[in-house]
Amino acid sequence: MHCLRIAAAVAAVLLLAPPAGAADLPDPWVEFTAAGAEARAIVAPGMACPAVTADGATLPMDSREPPDESYPVQLCALRLPEGVHRAAVGGLPVAVPRARLRRIVLLGDTGCRLKGESVQDCNDPAAWPFAAVARRAALRRPDLVIHVGDYHYRESPCPPGRAGCAGSPWGDTWEVWKRDFFIPAAPLLAGAPWVVVRGNHELCGRGGLGWFRLLNPARPAAGCPALTEAYAVHLPGLDLLVLDSAGADDATAPPDKVAALRAQAQALFAQTGLAPAGPHAWLLTHRPVWALAQGNGIPPGAQTNATLREALRDIMPAGLDMVVSGHVHVFAAYDFGPDRPAQLLVGNGGDSVDAVVQPAGPGTTIDGLAVQAVLQDGRYGYLVLDRTPTGWRGTLRGADDAALAHCWLAGRSLSCRSDGSTPAGK
Repeated sequence: MHCLRIAAAVAAVLLLAPPAGAADLPDPWVEFTAAGAEARAIVAPGMACPAVTADGATLPMDSREPPDESYPVQLCALRLPEGVHRAAVGGLPVAVPRARLRRIVLLGDTGCRLKGESVQDCNDPAAWPFAAVARRAALRRPDLVIHVGDYHYRESPCPPGRAGCAGSPWGDTWEVWKRDFFIPAAPLLAGAPWVVVRGNHELCGRGGLGWFRLLNPARPAAGCPALTEAYAVHLPGLDLLVLDSAGADDATAPPDKVAALRAQAQALFAQTGLAPAGPHAWLLTHRPVWALAQGNGIPPGAQTNATLREALRDIMPAGLDMVVSGHVHVFAAYDFGPDRPAQLLVGNGGDSVDAVVQPAGPGTTIDGLAVQAVLQDGRYGYLVLDRTPTGWRGTLRGADDAALAHCWLAGRSLSCRSDGSTPAGK
């Protein structure tokens, strides 16, 4: 039944011409929060929240913020019982957490860019390939999906006479979130539970209202907070630590932002109890801590992110193996040796990719530590990580599903090769 639902979602995305009505609602999905896995559903105004069936028990969903003019829909949510084997929302099966975590899909920066003179052709699947990326990734049947942020990109109207994006909605509205994320992501939302990270495009004044209404893992305070609480997702053999760096300045390190993020990170690391022997953990945060910028208004080759570097300086525990980010619109894997977690970037999911203008190599220094190994790739795609007895084996796949590179992660050691060869000892 669950595979049939994924197939139906894939078929819907293949049509590529979604209806514009508010009644065109996505299927329910599951995402992780600080309290565990949560089933979510979006319903039309006036509709009651659907019931959840979990291993035969019928449970009521909680209704969130009421509809308004920009968001004529309502979110329903329910924390799933721990260890649930099967669940359905309103009769539709949803993907529940697996007892064994064997395959993860990672992607980010997926929306279609409409901002002033920076324009993608959202109606052209070659120019904006997120639907293909999500469809291909869903067919890999992951146990978990990690999205590192930036779902909402349609901030201004399509220029007059530009057929490639003609008719596109724009602004912080349900129509934009539906087109930019929920419709193209449908097969992948059906296929596995998600961990969602807030990106800078989900800041207040951009897509922040939609983020808090639809995807934010916690129920926020009133309004649109600039910074949300850090939290941990505890999975079999792996802890995922989520830190909101949406508002972290790239080029400067304002003391107030440094202090706020440092306090959150210290509390997060302390509660997780990381140690060299395990549990292993990854830090998920939209902006990379140690990477060479390729765009986003930062001079090519500049180091990013200044705020995070200062906030996390000298407090990262030994059990933290990797930082997973987006923001820079490339795929990149940096290995710094045992003294620093590896830095992985998966910012190539659909928004305009950055040209790799300054290839880093062994000997390149970022924040005082030399890069031991690096691979950068400026093509659209997603990463699949498969668990091995010693760590994880990754395949970077393009929007056409071609294998672009292979990676190996063991502790803090991260090696990627575009020719498919295996580094010694892997």
